[in-house]
Amino acid sequence: MSVLVLVETDEGGAVEVSRETLAFVRGTDADVRALVVGEVSPELVEQLGSYGVREVLRADGEAFSSYAAAAWASAVVAAADGVPLVAAAGTPRGNEVLAHVACRLGVAMAANVVAVEGTDPLVVSRQVLGGSALEELPLPDAVAVLTVAGHACEPSTADEPAAPAVREVSVDVPAADLRARVVRTEPGEPDESGSLKSARVVVGAGRGAGSADGFKDLLELTELLDGAALGVSRVVTSLGWRPHHEQVGQTGSRVTPDLYVACGISGAIQHWAGMSTSKTILAINTDADAPMVTKAHYAVIGDLHEIVPAINEELRRRAG
Repeated sequence: MSVLVLVETDEGGAVEVSRETLAFVRGTDADVRALVVGEVSPELVEQLGSYGVREVLRADGEAFSSYAAAAWASAVVAAADGVPLVAAAGTPRGNEVLAHVACRLGVAMAANVVAVEGTDPLVVSRQVLGGSALEELPLPDAVAVLTVAGHACEPSTADEPAAPAVREVSVDVPAADLRARVVRTEPGEPDESGSLKSARVVVGAGRGAGSADGFKDLLELTELLDGAALGVSRVVTSLGWRPHHEQVGQTGSRVTPDLYVACGISGAIQHWAGMSTSKTILAINTDADAPMVTKAHYAVIGDLHEIVPAINEELRRRAG
């Protein structure tokens, strides 16, 4: 089975979630092709080959000088000719572009997929209700369109790297596809706690932090846990204690780290929707009956301002 994967890139090549998607579809014993919108460097081709990509399709030109979801969808449709499965990472961009693709092809789209099985029809399991449940459904259309949930699998390279050929895709982009496009980008607020969505460890903080000055120990914990990031509940950003880009939840970022340390967070459903797919959840809370405590894999009952400093001290001791 041939699979076309829309690959998102940055200065470092294919972004992590796109590499995860390549590893995910490779697990279906598929012949993997990658579509890249924009420049394709020899280093990127080699990187994609290490993930088992057999062919790299490139869509470039003035129409793709800035992001336009409809134009990208035109590129995907052109590259997907004869391909029974089209996939992308479940990022805002991946979900938006593939929604356009599914509409143009007249087929269903499954978002946030975590597992697939079978081929006739393809049956997928996907996250629903903010990740608090899984839905299993078939994709019986001639072309299956899906996005893969972040961290649904490890971004592992192939056992046998490929040497992909590079082919230009001819795309006719009508003016209508460029009506909505990015015309300017501006740097966001600096993220002192690292990249929240890609972090393997997230230290979550809620109202229990107490005030804007109550994050010193929590920020130190993120530094001691190498590669960790700080995430906060909605009430924390509403009170102005921390910036919005750190918010985890239904109206913030959705994270799927290996470890989520929930400090002073009650566990309202809106917050739970943003982190419930974490592989391991540790709750630190004074309320033994808090929803976060009852749902967590492990819990420590007590004041985070006493427990977190003790954890930090032990981590420093073990680090020498």
